[in-house]
Amino acid sequence: MIHPTALVDPAARLADDVEVGPFSVIGADVEIGPGSKIGPHVVIKGPTVLGARTRIFQFASVGEDCQDKKYAGEPTRLVMGDDNVIREGVTLHRGTSQDRGETTIGSRNLFMAYAHVGHDCVIGSDCILANQVTLAGHVKLGDFAILGGLSAVHQFCHFGTHAMAGGGSIITKDTPAFVMINGNPAEAHGLNLVGLKRRGFSREALKALGESYKLVYRQGLTVEQALAEIRRRFELPEVATFVASIEVASRGITR
Repeated sequence: MIHPTALVDPAARLADDVEVGPFSVIGADVEIGPGSKIGPHVVIKGPTVLGARTRIFQFASVGEDCQDKKYAGEPTRLVMGDDNVIREGVTLHRGTSQDRGETTIGSRNLFMAYAHVGHDCVIGSDCILANQVTLAGHVKLGDFAILGGLSAVHQFCHFGTHAMAGGGSIITKDTPAFVMINGNPAEAHGLNLVGLKRRGFSREALKALGESYKLVYRQGLTVEQALAEIRRRFELPEVATFVASIEVASRGITR
């Protein structure tokens, strides 16, 4: 299961059925769950934990020291859930002691070729980062987030659950849940209706989210006024998620 040209540190903890391809390097303090397949020329540095059925393609770098100049070699971590796919040339960096000390990634995510996840990012589950998407440090992505190719996200930004960014978007502010954005700088272009319908959102939820979006983006209200009106009108959990994603915004929301 481990190619004779691969270098696996004796302190690494690999499940019995993990496959490791030619010329890959796996360091100490690396844990890889069952059913995982590590391709050729992959470098994994610890402390890093990879869940079950992780698939990593050639030339990816996982768990490397971050690029923050303040980083001084502290034993920070990268922790990933199950069923993640990491394509060619992807770079995933560990955290820093200035923040959480950990980069955290959920399950069933797809990182397309040459995507980059910076230090201390928190990524949910079922996300898609298309080719060459770049996340700066401290970015948070909600579940089912989709970022189009060549998109870039500024440090400390929040990108909400079920939100979507078109290719080449430059994202410098927080993106509320369910919203679709695009451009440089990115601007809101309505709800991610296609994605929400595919995931089985009810007509009632879609209608309420559409009206909530209009209150925030189309009625000339301040954010505070819009949120107060949304709370008065709607009690659906989907709307509560939309409101909460705006309330936690620390960089202002993409308008």
